[in-house]
Amino acid sequence: MKVRKAVIPAAGLGTRFLPTSKSLPKELLPVLDVPMIQFGVEEAATAGIEHIILVISQGKEALANYFQPDPELESHLAKSGAHALLEKVRRVSSLAHISTVEQKQQLGLGHAVLTAKDQIGDEPFVVLLPDDLIFHTEGATQQLIQVFERYESSIVAVEEVPLQAVKSYGVVDSHPVTERLHRVDGLVEKPDPQDAPSNLAIVGRYVFTPEIFRCLERTKPGAIGEIQL
Repeated sequence: MKVRKAVIPAAGLGTRFLPTSKSLPKELLPVLDVPMIQFGVEEAATAGIEHIILVISQGKEALANYFQPDPELESHLAKSGAHALLEKVRRVSSLAHISTVEQKQQLGLGHAVLTAKDQIGDEPFVVLLPDDLIFHTEGATQQLIQVFERYESSIVAVEEVPLQAVKSYGVVDSHPVTERLHRVDGLVEKPDPQDAPSNLAIVGRYVFTPEIFRCLERTKPGAIGEIQL
């Protein structure tokens, strides 16, 4: 089944970026001259994603507005002859269909994904964390989708990290299938190095089948924030 949709969780308060994030969503903070979240949207669009659902919280409407057309600005740029800038502005709004859903309570990543259920429907989808920037000729999302199309099961991206660093990550317990592909037997969140099952740390890219929603719905509301996808 074709992967057409992606969820980008962006409802967090951005406390590590205060006081800047008090008035500007952290996802719009620039990396050089491009907002952080745009890299994720471009990565998804390049991989063939047609519809991106932004999970936002109250006060973060600027994220959705950033990807909407701005006729007044475009008209001004056209009249002033700023054609290069006009092309940049138009490109942002044409990357993919962008919609939003509000996460009313900050109950973790699992809950953020669950809030997008109605817009995803009964089909596989990507989850992309916008503050994990991954630069590669063949984008991380595209690589995951290629694996999904072969195995038709949920996929998570991992990277090798120094063993002493695993205490800062979720780590997979897995066994190799091919040189760069492992079958995941379990996940351990922030293990002590001596107890870690591997040094393969989870990074913010996933492809899920819709069964993930049934898993999340079976979780008690008070514990859903503890789910590590």
